[in-house]
Amino acid sequence: MTSPFSIRKAADILLEGGVVAYPTEGVYGLGCLPGNSDAITRILDIKSRSLSAGFILVSPNYALLEEWLSPSKKELSALQQKTNYPVTWVVTAKPATPDWLTGGRATLAVRISTHPVVTALCDATHTALVSTSANRAGRPSARTALSVRKFLGPKIDYVVSGALGKASGASEIRRAEDNQVLRPA
Repeated sequence: MTSPFSIRKAADILLEGGVVAYPTEGVYGLGCLPGNSDAITRILDIKSRSLSAGFILVSPNYALLEEWLSPSKKELSALQQKTNYPVTWVVTAKPATPDWLTGGRATLAVRISTHPVVTALCDATHTALVSTSANRAGRPSARTALSVRKFLGPKIDYVVSGALGKASGASEIRRAEDNQVLRPA
């Protein structure tokens, strides 16, 4: 179980513009606050990732995602459906949503997460979080805190130790408008 101290420390680092790694449903995520372009730039550098890839935002509820999204009724219905496994939905973004989140597209990838660490971090920061796999581009995703420290070490500000969810890897990605699978689990 992740300690309240660890959650508070990670939240403080996030609120100060830092980058943290944390467990999610199937892999460790690397994240920051969505409105912090400097932290986003750091993540892009850490991962050797292109801005055009865009990012996923995670939240325990739709309310924390609202400021970034402009979903159709069909997209909102997809976001609200319950699944037995984690699904990231690609949804219409508000026009003002920064390119550093969308990768320059009119859509944004989001996931409603029930993972207790994701929930606790979002509750402590009062916002959704950027979430991308804790790895360098093209490398396997980290599945332990030790792996994160080994491969990303001093490049990130903090690692929240904790158990992964029951998923065997990164989440499936689906387009919310038509339920098309864009990336299988």
